[in-house]
Amino acid sequence: MFSSRVALPAALLTLAAALTACTPIADVEPAADAANPDCAIVMVSLPSVLADEQQRETDSQSSAAWGDPSKIILRCGVPVPGPTTEQCATVNGIDWILQEEETMWTATTYGREPAIEVVFNPEEVSSSTLLVQLENAVSRIEPTRECVSSNDLQLPAQ
Repeated sequence: MFSSRVALPAALLTLAAALTACTPIADVEPAADAANPDCAIVMVSLPSVLADEQQRETDSQSSAAWGDPSKIILRCGVPVPGPTTEQCATVNGIDWILQEEETMWTATTYGREPAIEVVFNPEEVSSSTLLVQLENAVSRIEPTRECVSSNDLQLPAQ
């Protein structure tokens, strides 16, 4: 009787391990400042589901991926952007520099250190949904600067 009680949990653990192995670990290049303690605060605050995609395990510190195959990749500790002429969007109080390429977009936080980068395909994932859902985690890093809107620029009188 004792052996059957031990055998069932052991079988369940083996099954759980096998099912976990079905989703491969996402290979993500770590950011230069991935060991920054502020990244850890962000990482534990990330949603398990982002833009209707389930989070999966990655092979590097301070990174996250959602979808299988990965549709969204997040890295904390990327180089902090300086002043730029790139498009900047403010979503729920968080400034993001948006770099749009044909199939992939990159959104990088502006005015927060360490910086966070999110790479995604805009045809598969809504940028507005994604950035809104990241607000809680990203807001854990206090802003030190903000984007300057063209409406805020003061031009000299002529």
